[in-house]
Amino acid sequence: MPIAIRIPGAVVGLVSALAYHGLTTQVPHAVNIAHAQVPKVDSVPLRVFWYPESSFRAGVDLIEIDDVPVKICSPEKTIADCFKYRNRIGLDIAIEALRAYRERTRKPNRAALTKFAQINRVQKVMRPYLEAVL
Repeated sequence: MPIAIRIPGAVVGLVSALAYHGLTTQVPHAVNIAHAQVPKVDSVPLRVFWYPESSFRAGVDLIEIDDVPVKICSPEKTIADCFKYRNRIGLDIAIEALRAYRERTRKPNRAALTKFAQINRVQKVMRPYLEAVL
């Protein structure tokens, strides 16, 4: 993943992370990243999202893709982030991700979803969807 090499501080999130975790039918047309500044990368379409420090650091996993370490949001953090940025990416994507998470996860981690919803301050938005879907 060239983004992880060119922007080592970036965290892959939102639709890009959903696609990695198999939680969406969407095809990301740009790499969605969280970063503190707008990086300049030629030939790679990027969508940069801004997070408060507490949210930026929470729920980040380190994986390897083609022997390159990549920071990516966990499935639960990604779902909470989708609800946070629902006006930019679409509420339908957040709901689809939550449903796919329930179907693909043997034991959905409601506590983690609630924790990341609180960090992102979207617990009131997510609560009815968690109750209906989980």
